[in-house]
Amino acid sequence: MKIVISNSSSVPIYEQIKNTIIEQIMSGELAENEALPSIRALALDIKISVMTIKKAYDELEKEGYIISRQGKGTFVAPQNVELLKDRKQQEIESYLLKIIDISKCYQIPKDEIIELFEYMYRSEENEKCSKNS
Repeated sequence: MKIVISNSSSVPIYEQIKNTIIEQIMSGELAENEALPSIRALALDIKISVMTIKKAYDELEKEGYIISRQGKGTFVAPQNVELLKDRKQQEIESYLLKIIDISKCYQIPKDEIIELFEYMYRSEENEKCSKNS
């Protein structure tokens, strides 16, 4: 499992780890029931605090992406990939609704918002999945 951390990102490290694992699950890179590295092993591997890895794993488990089995390890939870995609799309839609609301309050035309979105999307292409999830 490859995890790249950006220290210059405004996104907390635990969220970067969480986002990377979610991306790997959704892309099929991490398969259902596949074992994940232990918290300590991953912390050593990417040179991050054990508590940071634990926080990422705890959130992933709470959201249903992984399961921990006492004495056996942590595994990718069996799941419906389409359901996961729907869940993420709903999250994106809620952010977009906030953007629409704010832009209407400030009377920013839709065309300007679309132009800004396209510009930012292009400029962020190299920072795949590094923002809030």
